[in-house]
Amino acid sequence: MAGTSAQEATVDLPLPERTPIPSGDHTVWADVSPLLDAACKDLQDGMLIHGDNFNLFAAMSALEIMDPKMDSGMICKYYSVDEAIENGAAPVPISFDKTIDVQCNIDIMDHLLACEATWHKGHSLAQTVFSCIYLLRPDRTSSHPLLHSYCRVIRATCKTVISVVSDARTHEEEDLFIMTYGLPLNGDGDEKCLSMLKAVEETISRQLRACKAPSSKTRVLEDLVPLQNNVEFEEGYCKALLCRLRFRKHFYHVLTSMRRPQGRGLELARKHIASCISELKCILNSSEFLRSSTLVTHEGSIEDKTTASGRQPIGFDASLNCRLSAPTPPRAIKILSWKKRLLVQDGKLYGRDPVFAVITRAAALRDNTRNHDIQKKESIVQLGQLVINLLKILCTNGAWQRRKLGKILQDWRVVYVQLEMAFRKEFGEKANISNDENVGVKLFQHILVWVEEQTYWIAFRFLILGFELELYSESEYCMVYWYIYVVLIKLAEKTNLKTVVSNGSGKRRGKKKRDSVKDVARDYQIPPSVLFLQCQICLAEGLTMMLAALRNDCMMAQNPSPFNTEHERFIQHFELLQKACIPDHVSFPLFMESTTRARLSNLVMYDYFKDAQRITKEVKGSFSSDPEKLAELRRLEQVAEHNSIALNVISRAGALDPSLKVSFEFNHHPCFATAVVKRC
Repeated sequence: MAGTSAQEATVDLPLPERTPIPSGDHTVWADVSPLLDAACKDLQDGMLIHGDNFNLFAAMSALEIMDPKMDSGMICKYYSVDEAIENGAAPVPISFDKTIDVQCNIDIMDHLLACEATWHKGHSLAQTVFSCIYLLRPDRTSSHPLLHSYCRVIRATCKTVISVVSDARTHEEEDLFIMTYGLPLNGDGDEKCLSMLKAVEETISRQLRACKAPSSKTRVLEDLVPLQNNVEFEEGYCKALLCRLRFRKHFYHVLTSMRRPQGRGLELARKHIASCISELKCILNSSEFLRSSTLVTHEGSIEDKTTASGRQPIGFDASLNCRLSAPTPPRAIKILSWKKRLLVQDGKLYGRDPVFAVITRAAALRDNTRNHDIQKKESIVQLGQLVINLLKILCTNGAWQRRKLGKILQDWRVVYVQLEMAFRKEFGEKANISNDENVGVKLFQHILVWVEEQTYWIAFRFLILGFELELYSESEYCMVYWYIYVVLIKLAEKTNLKTVVSNGSGKRRGKKKRDSVKDVARDYQIPPSVLFLQCQICLAEGLTMMLAALRNDCMMAQNPSPFNTEHERFIQHFELLQKACIPDHVSFPLFMESTTRARLSNLVMYDYFKDAQRITKEVKGSFSSDPEKLAELRRLEQVAEHNSIALNVISRAGALDPSLKVSFEFNHHPCFATAVVKRC
């Protein structure tokens, strides 16, 4: 009640107009805004209002009013599903214009598939698939056979997937995937979903055959009602609908086949998976027609859309279930774009490229090495399996991804040792000689360098995910950026070595060894990929020294934890990296030794942030055809620029000015913080 009143009293937030909730027989609504205003004036940061019986256990379930991440009513358009329906959020039919109705139904199908894929990544069912209002009120769609049959098979599929995962026990205790939050998964008649879907499919198939008849575009069909009003578009819409309906049919068959006892349905499941892949290709191919058949202008890239047409789907509101289901985390969820599909199939990337070919390409080897017999060695096979596991991990949500990345670091370390031992056993003394004529030696050398590079990249990814998941407190930023710095140094070293080995082996052909060394030394330029890493290194080192100097000069408040020491927190955050010796000889005493003498006066003499700015300007031209890299460079440049300014402001004021307050925010980059200097 207090949360609702607080929202109504805040005029700064652009909330939609709502009808007030009427008082019941035993409830009366009261405006608590004056009480909250009075409390806010008296409360300081970190304090909260609580009753006499409030304890630590209750604090774990406490809500922070007006915080979008905790207050489920903060960002909410409607109070209930009924209110959403009354306001026309999910009309049936969607439009009395049949062409628009078909277009919107296809958009709903595409967005539901994107929601389903997002759910499979580990997000909540309530805020993905069941953000569809049509699914929350199953009976409303009964007058619309196409939408009704599709919604029924979606519900039945979700129920079956949850059952399969639960029976196989592949989930963890805190996994959101199998939680249903009391959602309507058991609709009346859902067991007949396939028969309803087939009936609709047959009707559309007949319509498609009629479209292909010689005189279908000039005569009025007597026995079939067209899908929509435009005869020229009829065939295209029929095909677009059929591939989506057939995908749902085959996917449901995959699940039911896999549930057969003693693996009797596996072969049938494989056949249906092949059919699913075929229908997905048809769905992909329908995109051009769907975009061209509408006059609506699409803003932004189609890659970021959740529908093939690029339009926004009708009938979805993820905020509804934040209020309806208390256990549902009210965090914003980014739905996957509609083009993100299968990654690894039959041990091949996208079902096309063998894993060894992926490894050789990543290790900067020539194409003619991809069929070498070395791929049959046990250590290379194990490396291939690690690559497949890594690709699958990178498709999961951030929390799950970080947990799994931390666990596989030791596996990558072990496989490196195994590869090195196999290398020396196979080639003996030749292992230390760079010999272009021996393809096996060159393959092993390149792969060993690449495995080390990839290991440090995994460690870097593990560390920066901690910022995205808000696992670090401000007092821990110094040690985290220091560890990122030492990991990036090794990553840049291995990336540079890979480039040198690759370029050097190509340029040595036909030259004497002594001359080739001179040529490589003379012609060598730092690769753009290494310069990009150097920019991040400068930022990490600059932030480390800045935070350490602020701490040493007593310009940042230190709040020692009553539960653990700084050394213990170091171990808690980096234990998995330390166990895998990433990097070697890195320890808490080394961190303290590196940061104890940092002072603001020293930082001004050597500004790491200016170095980062200089590198970003130099390297931008190398990534002119890579918009993602350019966007990242712009973000890094902004962080460097603002931190350089903040450092100058702090150094001019000096440590003797007690009115200066320095804090760190992530307003320019999700992982590299920006210093904010304010005068109290």
